[in-house]
Amino acid sequence: MSTIRLAIAPIGWTNDDLPELGGEIPFEQCVSEMALAGFQGSEVGNKYPKDPAVLNKALKLRGLTICNAWFSSFLTTKPLKEVEREFIAHRDFLYEVGARVIGAAEQGNSIQGKPLPIFDAKPTYTKDQWKMVADGLNRLGQLAQEKGMQLTYHHHMGTGIQTAEEIDTLMEMTEPGLCDLLYDTGHLVFSGEDHIAVLKKWAPRIKHVHLKDVRPDVVARAKKEKWSFLQAVKSGAFTVPGDGAIDFTPVFDTLKKAGYRGWWVVEAEQDPAKANPLEYAIKARSYIRDKAGI
Repeated sequence: MSTIRLAIAPIGWTNDDLPELGGEIPFEQCVSEMALAGFQGSEVGNKYPKDPAVLNKALKLRGLTICNAWFSSFLTTKPLKEVEREFIAHRDFLYEVGARVIGAAEQGNSIQGKPLPIFDAKPTYTKDQWKMVADGLNRLGQLAQEKGMQLTYHHHMGTGIQTAEEIDTLMEMTEPGLCDLLYDTGHLVFSGEDHIAVLKKWAPRIKHVHLKDVRPDVVARAKKEKWSFLQAVKSGAFTVPGDGAIDFTPVFDTLKKAGYRGWWVVEAEQDPAKANPLEYAIKARSYIRDKAGI
C-alpha cells in the first residue's frame, strides 16, 4: 500500500486571496469535482463549512478527507500569546475534521496580497525578527504536538521566507519535529530557486507537499513588468502538474526514495473562468498516475 495520498486544494475553484475568482462556484461543486477527478483529500477553502460536523458529513459523502489548512502567523507583528490563541482555534478545528498537518506561513510584513512588485518589495528579516519567527514556530509546533499533529512551514512568494537561503535559515533555527517543511514546487521555481536542490537537502524534514506547476513566460513578465503576486496569479503564473514547465519526475522519485509518508497536494491557483477546475484536476490526476504510478 502506498504511503503517499493525493489531495487537491480548492484554490483552483475558489481563491481565498482573490474571492472574485470562482466567486460563483459553490462548495458542493468544488468537493464533488475533487472526488470525481480521483482525489482522496482536500485542503480547506473560504467556502468550506465552519462547523466540523457539517463539513465532515459533506466530505464523507464524497470519500474525501481534510489534509491541512493554511495558518497565517503574525509572529513579527503580534504578541505571541495572541498568535497562540488563533493557532489553537485553527488546530482544534483541523483536528476535528481529520487533518494531522498544519501549514503555517508568516504574514507579518508579507506583500503577497498587496499591489506591490513581488520581487522588488519582498520583505527580509532582521536578526531579531528571525528569532521571533523561529522561536514562535517552535512554540506553535509544541501546541500542534499536543494533539499529535505536525506543524509545517509554507515558504511563499512575497514573504520573508521565500528563497532557498531563507528556507535554510528557518530550518537551521527551528527544531526538527516541531517545525518542519511544507515543500512547494511552484513557489520555489517562481522565485528562481533550484527546487530539486531544496528537496534533496531537506527531504527528511519535508512533511507536506504542494505540487504546483509554473508558466515561465508569465513569471518572466511578472519580474520584468514589476507585477504584484496576485496580478501574476490572475495572469496564469501557476497551473497544475503536467501543464507547465516543471518536470515532476525527479520530484516524485526523490520523495519516494526519501521514504516520504503523507500527502501530495495539487495546488494551482488559476482563474476558473480560463482554466476549468474539473478539467485541470483530471489533467493533474492523470499526470501523477503516469509519472509517479500513484
